[in-house]
Amino acid sequence: MSPIPVAEPLSLSVDADGVVRVAKTRVTLDTVVLAYHDGLTAEAIAEQYPSLELGEVYAAIGYYLCHHEEVDAYLAARERQADTVREENERRFEPTGVRTRLLARRSPQG
Repeated sequence: MSPIPVAEPLSLSVDADGVVRVAKTRVTLDTVVLAYHDGLTAEAIAEQYPSLELGEVYAAIGYYLCHHEEVDAYLAARERQADTVREENERRFEPTGVRTRLLARRSPQG
């Protein structure tokens, strides 16, 4: 009789930009945790992100529940970073009238 594994390691990876991804997918830990916070079940999250297996979703949620302080700090830092990037982009590229400018590019000249 072969022994059963006591626990499989959670496959989280950090990419070059410091983003934590679940398993070997492009789905971020942020995505899974925020969906969980929004009340989605693990099954619903797995259905929404077919690249994740149900067990991987449960493992990511379990990791969050065991390490919520660290993950919450990581999520807060990511949110601050996103706000900074958004503000910089709005300074560099005037957001008002974007749709009008894009439509003007599409219309034939002359």
